[in-house]
Amino acid sequence: MLKKTFILILFLNPFYIYSSEVDIGGLLLDNSRSRQGHEFFSAFSQLWQDIPNSSGHIVVIKEIVIPRSGTRLTVILNDKNIYITHMGRRQSPIKSRVEQAVLILIEAMAQSQISQNNPDLATSGW
Repeated sequence: MLKKTFILILFLNPFYIYSSEVDIGGLLLDNSRSRQGHEFFSAFSQLWQDIPNSSGHIVVIKEIVIPRSGTRLTVILNDKNIYITHMGRRQSPIKSRVEQAVLILIEAMAQSQISQNNPDLATSGW
């Protein structure tokens, strides 16, 4: 009876050895405020799912509404602005801007991984 109870407790334990490790990718945060900003974020997030090696990166889509002028969208990777675009008050095509932002993001992520992995590259030049 004791043996059966021990085996039952062992299998019901949530921290059991057989629990698999979950790999969480990068984090994508939305700080958009307008309809255009939300559309930009939703299109961006669809492409974000397909980006490999995104773990350890934090990407923020930040929007600043400029009165009577439109909105300014900024893509921030690990606290560095990597892409800024201005959208007017009228509805404009977003797809090309999203694709450009994703390409710049992929390049910036590759550059950050190179600088993290290679100690020979000095940031100050000395």
